[in-house]
Amino acid sequence: MKTKKIFLILFILLSIHAFAQPNFFEKREQIKALKVGFITTELALTPEEASRFWPLYNVFDDKQFGLRHQEKKSIKDKLEDDTLDKMSEKEATILLAQIESNEAELYLSRKKFIASLKGIIPSLKIIKLKRAEENFNRKLLQQYRDKGPKK
Repeated sequence: MKTKKIFLILFILLSIHAFAQPNFFEKREQIKALKVGFITTELALTPEEASRFWPLYNVFDDKQFGLRHQEKKSIKDKLEDDTLDKMSEKEATILLAQIESNEAELYLSRKKFIASLKGIIPSLKIIKLKRAEENFNRKLLQQYRDKGPKK
């Protein structure tokens, strides 16, 4: 009986928390929508360019997200202070190889993406895309900082 009450209270608390804040995927979709609008405006994409650009960009962006998420998932725990201090040289070499491999895959993905864009939008817009992504990330980070806990 007591276990059921504890379970019920725990379930209610978790439900309230789940409904109080949008989940990770909802936030990611909101950010993606803002990013689409921002990049479209910054690049001044024509309707024809946009129809060819966005499918490629979305695949690229999802792949980049997956690679970064995979890196964080597999490497982050190993970089904790306690774990890092106890790591052997062999483990450090393996971890370093994982980090290098992930970085190389991110680079190759971007390189392939840029090559595919060359037939869709002018080189100047590809350069503007890089700047627009950086500006969007900077603005997003600033908004996050502004909404964070006040000191």
